[in-house]
Amino acid sequence: MTLHRTALRAVSSAALVTALGLVPAPAATAAPAGDRQSPAGVSAGLLPGAHGDVSGKTFKGGPGDGGWHGDGLELNAADNKKVDAFLLHARTAERSISPQVKAAAAISHAQVIGFDHRLKSADSLKRKVATAVKETPGRTVDQALAGINDSVRYTLQWPDGRYASGVALASWVLAGRGDDSVKWSNTWSRPKGYKGVNSAWKEPRSGHVFEVQFHTPASKRAQEETHKLYEEERLPTTTPERRKELQEQQDAIFAAVPVPAGAPELTAPASRRHPAHPAHSARPAA
Repeated sequence: MTLHRTALRAVSSAALVTALGLVPAPAATAAPAGDRQSPAGVSAGLLPGAHGDVSGKTFKGGPGDGGWHGDGLELNAADNKKVDAFLLHARTAERSISPQVKAAAAISHAQVIGFDHRLKSADSLKRKVATAVKETPGRTVDQALAGINDSVRYTLQWPDGRYASGVALASWVLAGRGDDSVKWSNTWSRPKGYKGVNSAWKEPRSGHVFEVQFHTPASKRAQEETHKLYEEERLPTTTPERRKELQEQQDAIFAAVPVPAGAPELTAPASRRHPAHPAHSARPAA
């Protein structure tokens, strides 16, 4: 019997129907505050404590040309405006996505980690897009944005003993709500590097893709410990020698993470509307 079927026996059909029905999308109100780096504002103005906006104005260190500049990277005014529009769409979509993820967490008895950081900051997203464009000559900002999965992101966590059944059940609930699995990266069987399951889903109402990371306490702690190393590694200014050194440091930290029983065998649930997309294997951005 598969993990998904085993997980489904943990809850009754009536309980699932009740839980899935008690999270309608809330009315459009102010978008929640954002990211672990720095929250971005919405169309009505900046959120409290924000350091940027989504109006197409210069975000950071710009010369007044309407573009974005930071960390040796840049976006021109037109491309900056495209990223701002994407950010605004993400903040609107989040209002429908968050209740679905909270329902999946409640049903699977997961702990939601860092919910206040579910929205990626404008600064972080623009740096990511500008890096993608710089690293691949000829790649457009539109193409880079099409590959963004984590503008809205969540982390669900279970103890080792409940991890496999929890992931199976939570992902089944998301699929049951109509979210299409568009990425499933299970790296628990890797001999080196990042440990965890990183998934991406397309919310049917908005069409926006969001990320859900599935962790144990140890794998989440390792991700946090290696975050600065990972961020430095992916900067375009980092030398190959330094990249190798940074990767070795990360490998050593993740090597100490216990692998929960059944974790390497976890796969994406089949979509109720389309076949599941092929799995990918890449470390998520924290």
